[in-house]
Formats: sequence, structure tokens, C-alpha cells
Amino acid sequence: MTSTPSLAASVAGLVRSRDLLWTWTLRTLRARYQQSILGWLWAVVQPVAQVLIFALIFTKVVPVDTGGVPYVLFAYVALTPWAFLSTALTDMSTAIVDNMLLVTKIYFPREVLPLAAMLARFMDFVVASALVVLLVIYFRVPVRPSALLLLPVVVAVQAALIVGLGLAAAAANTFLRDVKPLLALVVQLWFYLSPIIYPLDKVPAAWRTLYSLNPAVGVIETYRAIWFGTPLPVASLAIAAVVAAASLVAGYALFKRSELVFSDIA
Repeated sequence: MTSTPSLAASVAGLVRSRDLLWTWTLRTLRARYQQSILGWLWAVVQPVAQVLIFALIFTKVVPVDTGGVPYVLFAYVALTPWAFLSTALTDMSTAIVDNMLLVTKIYFPREVLPLAAMLARFMDFVVASALVVLLVIYFRVPVRPSALLLLPVVVAVQAALIVGLGLAAAAANTFLRDVKPLLALVVQLWFYLSPIIYPLDKVPAAWRTLYSLNPAVGVIETYRAIWFGTPLPVASLAIAAVVAAASLVAGYALFKRSELVFSDIA
């Protein structure tokens, strides 16, 4: 009977397969934008289109106070990391099922497939984030250079959360095809339960502590604090970091335990 390797051994194996991970990431990107006219611009077009719709609604129909920050910038700063999270989770959840023929033919760390899907979406996130810089310059929003040092921290927290949840979803979707539509529903509800199109202060004070247990709150509010110079949401970010770390460990452990029978259910 094949035993499940320790997490340390699994991580070491993944590190040794880093060239394969990078190669598969590039393959994913080429497949996505092959024969596409806009190519990488799709990473910007989609969130921009959403922002314009939300800006029309929340500045003309139902005005929302964003503390003096132009609504376009307010929403785009949140929609960009949200797009990274939602699209990465969706792609990761189907990474094993979509490549089952490869999984049954040769051995390699199976987590390479969902992780490559996540990294490909991270590239989109980097491209889309370039527009944040341009918007900050255009609207003349003062940014503290020291605050930018927190960007790697919040990106790492968000990436850990995505990897943990994505690996769990990839493993579960291999056994139950209901996972993909269920994940789409959960992500849609999660969007409206996060301060993306509305500010955090619109949440009733009595509910705010419970609301902040949502790890997306700490992540999104930290991005806004970095770019807008508002106070850093230390407590919310700490909650997000704890949830992300727990998700990463649990999701990776579940994936490695499940991968032993991936080929048996092909």
C-alpha cells in the first residue's frame, strides 16, 4: 500500500519540480491567449468593465461615500485582487480533471497542475495592477512609499489563501463534479459579502466583528490602506493571515492524501 509522503517531503518534491511548474504556467498562458486579439489586455478589460458599471450605479443611481477617493479607483483596487482570487480558484478546481490523461500516464507532483493555474492568474493580476498605479497618478492620490513595503505581505497572504482553497477544491472536484458549480455559487456570494463595491463602514457596527472574520476583508482593506493612505487594518489582516495559513496547510494535506487515488477514478 502506498503511503502518503510527509508535507515536508512533498514540498521538497515540488521545489525539485519548479522547472516543470514554470513550464506548465507558460503553457497555460499561451493556451489562454493564443489566437486572441487583445491577449494580455483581457486581464485589464474585464475588471475595468465591471468598475465602469459599478461606478455608474454607485455614483449616479445609489451614491456611495468612499471617503473622498474616486469611486473608479476605490472599486478597481478591490476588484483586481478579487479577480485574481475568483479566477484562480475556478481554474485550480478543474486543473486535475482537465488533465486527467496526463495524470494517469506519468508521475510528477500533481499539485503542479493547480499551482500553474494559479500562477497564470497571478500574471494577469500583475498586469491588471499596473493600471492601479496609473489611476493613482491620474487622480493624484498621495501614497506613502513606506506603505508599499506591505504589498508583498498582503500578496503572500492572499496567495496562501488561494493555494489552500484551490488545492482542496481541485481534490474535491476530482471525486465530485458538483464542486465546480458549488464553488461558482460560493464565490458569487463571497463577492457580495466582501467590501469590494461598498466601503467597510457601510457594514453595521454590530456585525462588523463577525464580518471581519471573512479573510477577504483583511486582504482588500489592506490593499486600499496601501494605496489610499488609510489606517492599516491590522486585526483584519491578522485574521486573514491565520485563515490563509490554516487553509494552506489543510488544503495541501488534503490534496496530497487524495492524489494517491486520482488515477484510479479516471
